[in-house]
Amino acid sequence: MLKIGDKKLINAWAFYDWANSVYSLVISTAVFPLYYSAVTDGKVVTFLGTKWDHPDSLYSYALSFSFLVVAFISPILSGIADYTGSKKKFMKFFCFLGSFSVMSLYFFEGIDTVWIGIVFTILASIGFWASLVFYNAYLPEVAHPEQQDRASAKGFIFGYIGSIILLVINLVMIQKPDLFGISASSASRISFVMVGLWWLGFAQITFKRLPNDLYNKKPDEDYIWKGFRELKKVAKEVVNYPTLKKFLIAFFLLSVGVQTIILLATIFGSSELGLETIDLIITVLLIQIVAILGAFLFSRLSEKKGNFFALKVTIVIWMLVCFGAFMLHKELPNVSIYFYSLGAVLGLVLGAIQSLTRSTYSKLLPETEDHATYFSFYDVTEKIAIVLGTFVYGFLYAITDSMQWSVLCLALFFLASFIILSTLKRTKYVQ
Repeated sequence: MLKIGDKKLINAWAFYDWANSVYSLVISTAVFPLYYSAVTDGKVVTFLGTKWDHPDSLYSYALSFSFLVVAFISPILSGIADYTGSKKKFMKFFCFLGSFSVMSLYFFEGIDTVWIGIVFTILASIGFWASLVFYNAYLPEVAHPEQQDRASAKGFIFGYIGSIILLVINLVMIQKPDLFGISASSASRISFVMVGLWWLGFAQITFKRLPNDLYNKKPDEDYIWKGFRELKKVAKEVVNYPTLKKFLIAFFLLSVGVQTIILLATIFGSSELGLETIDLIITVLLIQIVAILGAFLFSRLSEKKGNFFALKVTIVIWMLVCFGAFMLHKELPNVSIYFYSLGAVLGLVLGAIQSLTRSTYSKLLPETEDHATYFSFYDVTEKIAIVLGTFVYGFLYAITDSMQWSVLCLALFFLASFIILSTLKRTKYVQ
C-alpha cells in the first residue's frame, strides 16, 4: 500500500477531480441548464401535482433541495464512515449514485418527462456533493501538511483540464450534430451519458490506490448511533480551537459569495446583460482555463507568503469582481468584451480560493482520526452558505428588479470574511 506523501498516491487522489469535475461544468453550468431551458421555455410544467409557470424556479428549488439533503446527511454519514473506517465505500456509493443519475438524464426527452430531469438532477447533485465530503477527507491521509497546498491545487487543475476537454467535445456534438448523424437534442442527451461514463470510469483510478481502512476500526451493532455521537463530539471540539472556528466562519462568508456567483453567473449574463448563449459558453471556458493558472500561482504564493495572506489577496479580487459586475449594463458598448474580461479575472481566483480553503482547513485540523467528520462540517458550512447566498441574491433581485444590486451585496460577505481572516493567528503550518 502506498504511504502518505507518496507522489503516486497524491496523483491518484487528485485524479478524482479529473473524474467528477465534468459534472460541475457540463451538467451544473453549461449544457444541462441550456437544454432544460430550451425544453421548458414558455411552457407550464407539472411536477408532483403542482403547476409551474416559471420552470426555471423549479430547477432552482430542486438544486436547493439537493444541497439541503447533503447538508443534513453528510455529518451523519461521515461520522459513521470515520468510526467504521469506510470512507472509501461511501465515496464509491455516492460516485455511483451521481454518475448513473447523470446518465439517466438521457431519458429527459421533452416536456412530458420533465420529472425525470428534476428527479435525477437532485440525485446527481446529491451524489456529486456527498462524494466530495469523503474525497476531501482523504487529503490529510494522502499528503503531509507541507504538501497539501500543492496537492489540493493539483486536484483542481486536473478537474479544470478534464472538464474543458469533455465540454469542448460535447459542444462540437451539439453545434455540429450532422457530423455525427444525430439531432441537436440527441447530442445534448448523449453528452449527459458521456459525463456519467467519464466520471465513473476515471474514478476507478482513484479508487484503486486510495487506502481502504487506514485506522482498522471495527463497527459494532451500535455504530450508527456512534456516528451521531462522533458528530456531537467534533462539534464541541471545533469550539475549543479558536483559529479553526474563526476560519470556518470566514469560509462560510466567502462561500456565500463564491458559490452564488458560480451558480448564477450565466443567468446574470443572459438576463441582466442580454448576452447570447455563445458568449456565455466562451466566458465559462475562459474562466476554466484561467482557473488552472490561478490555482497554480496562488498555491506558490501561499508557500511563500502563507495561506492567510494568499486567501486575503483572492478575497480582495473577488470584491473587485463584484464591483465590476455592478458597473455593467446592457446599454454599455462592447458589454460582452467587459464580461469576458471579468470572467478572466474571476477565473484567476476561482480555482485559487477553492483550492486554498480546502488545504488551509486541512492544515488547521487537530490531530485526529475523524477526518471525514471534520470535513463534513466544512461541507455543511458550504452548503448552507449556498442556500443563504442564493436566497439573498433572489430576494434582492425581487425587490430591486436588478441583479446588479444582488452582486454588489455579495461584496459585503467577502469584506466580512476578509476582516475575520485578518484576526487569525498563525499556526505551525498555516501562516
